[in-house]
Amino acid sequence: MATASKSAPTQRIRAKVTSKGQVTIPVELRKSLGIKAGDHLIFERKGQEVHLIGEPKENVFEKWRGIGIPGMEPGQEGAIAFMRELRGYDNFDDNLD
Repeated sequence: MATASKSAPTQRIRAKVTSKGQVTIPVELRKSLGIKAGDHLIFERKGQEVHLIGEPKENVFEKWRGIGIPGMEPGQEGAIAFMRELRGYDNFDDNLD
């Protein structure tokens, strides 16, 4: 039998929009969500609702940057040279450049 997961209770906090269209995020929300000065937020509109989403602070792929194949040059030229060395040269390679 499947069980329904309990969702967090809805929390409503009121904030005022300034004449410049700015809104201050209440301190209790900033602290609980870990929002700091300089962070980026995304506004997502769904019908008449607006959802505020925190943009990821770290690129999930950043830790993999540059791991590649040791000795392989970066970019398309490096990939072509690596493949030529891996399988030997043939006429198909002339169409890769």
